[in-house]
Amino acid sequence: MSYSLSGLFIAAFISASLAPGGSEAVLVYLLNQSPSQWLSLLLIATIGNTLGSLTSYALGRWFHQSKSPTELLQGKATKALSLIERYGKWSLLLAWLPLIGDAIPLLAGWFRFPLLFSSLLIFIGKCCRYGVLCAATLAVI
Repeated sequence: MSYSLSGLFIAAFISASLAPGGSEAVLVYLLNQSPSQWLSLLLIATIGNTLGSLTSYALGRWFHQSKSPTELLQGKATKALSLIERYGKWSLLLAWLPLIGDAIPLLAGWFRFPLLFSSLLIFIGKCCRYGVLCAATLAVI
């Protein structure tokens, strides 16, 4: 099971960065294999995905001096910029969303939102997402 947990962590980390990934499929597979491990799987997926988003956050901080938010996004996910401008740091609860979710932590870093609070909001949003996925999967099996 330890290789499976490592694989889940890696898949979740990659899924949260700017590269696409399939952490949901890995989580569902592992839940089917070992339903009693749901809490460990939930935490590993959430931590990996949160750390992946924090990588994007760090990139945003790094690019702060050299690029504007629109240059940083390269014309993509302008909806994420609208969310950040409207809801500020609370938009980080939506970092799990497909398509725009990767851009939200990137912009949060660029706008220099506080790291600890940003980490907490990202973690909560991602934990809720994976929690719903776990509950739905366990209800089916």
